[in-house]
Amino acid sequence: MKAVYIDSHGPMDRVRVGQLKEPVLKDDEVLLAVKAAALNHLDIHVRNGRPGVEIPMPHVLGSDAAGVVTAAGPQAHGVREGDHVILHPGLSCGCCEFCLRGEHSLCASFGIVGLSRPGTFAEKIAVPFWCVRPKPAYLNFEEAAALPLATLTAWRMLMTRCRLQAGVTLLIHGIGGGVALAGLAIALNAGAETVVTSSSPEKLGKASALGAHHLIDYTAEDVAARAREITHGRGVDIVMDTVGAATWPIDFAAVRKGGSIVLCGVTTGAVAETNLQTLYWNQLTIMGSTLGSAEDFRRMLAAAETAKFRPVIDSVISIDHAAEALRKMESGAQFGKIVLKVAD
Repeated sequence: MKAVYIDSHGPMDRVRVGQLKEPVLKDDEVLLAVKAAALNHLDIHVRNGRPGVEIPMPHVLGSDAAGVVTAAGPQAHGVREGDHVILHPGLSCGCCEFCLRGEHSLCASFGIVGLSRPGTFAEKIAVPFWCVRPKPAYLNFEEAAALPLATLTAWRMLMTRCRLQAGVTLLIHGIGGGVALAGLAIALNAGAETVVTSSSPEKLGKASALGAHHLIDYTAEDVAARAREITHGRGVDIVMDTVGAATWPIDFAAVRKGGSIVLCGVTTGAVAETNLQTLYWNQLTIMGSTLGSAEDFRRMLAAAETAKFRPVIDSVISIDHAAEALRKMESGAQFGKIVLKVAD
């Protein structure tokens, strides 16, 4: 089968497009003929490698996918050959205290397809049957592939962790990325007032067209000062941070007393200094958030179906040009999700 894979960690030249053996189906798995697969920053981290994490090589990249079930093991329940499905990329044991509560992303063995097992940038992929859900009928395969990881991450950050409600003010850094744009859509649907940042006037213009209320060019304005001006000196209720070290000090300066900062990514670095006095004096709530549980996924899909939410897609690129797609994502030039077209 054709696949996008690495045979060692390192820079972009380690990415290969070539033929690999098809996966062998286990009893509790389904075999998915992938139609489309979306890129995520996790693909960059996996390619570069993580200290202490060993991945068998060659390793197929990718965490998001939509496709058609072509086979199901004897213990795969509720899934049949021919089903059109999307992938929940979260992996867990299914039987610990957290999994039994429906909090699968808190499982000690939690992993992600494309990191903990071979990924989705391939013509075929085998996954546990509980990782697939029916594809929303109103979405085509490319749109469906762009939905899971980014939108699920944003859903857990805002709806599960922060309990987002109508009337709150939300600051979103770096509008243009998949999670940030999904967060914008979720917040607007919930009735929140949104403040978004970018260094690109073009991206800010596109965000405005999507409904963002306030736009900040962080190369021209002090983000925290502008956020406080927008909120009449109060500060925003919630900061949604997918950036990490570069925006961490801004988060503390922009959020109100008693407000919340929720973080899911560290694209600018994982180590940042924290002013503990500001943290306790302003009674801030700091939350980390990773992907989402099976229940988060169910709720997100139900909300998406009701609102007929369509993820913003930057471009659809053939799997043969996966390296070009990955370079574009790594440069930060995209607005929305980059999707690989794997099959017609």
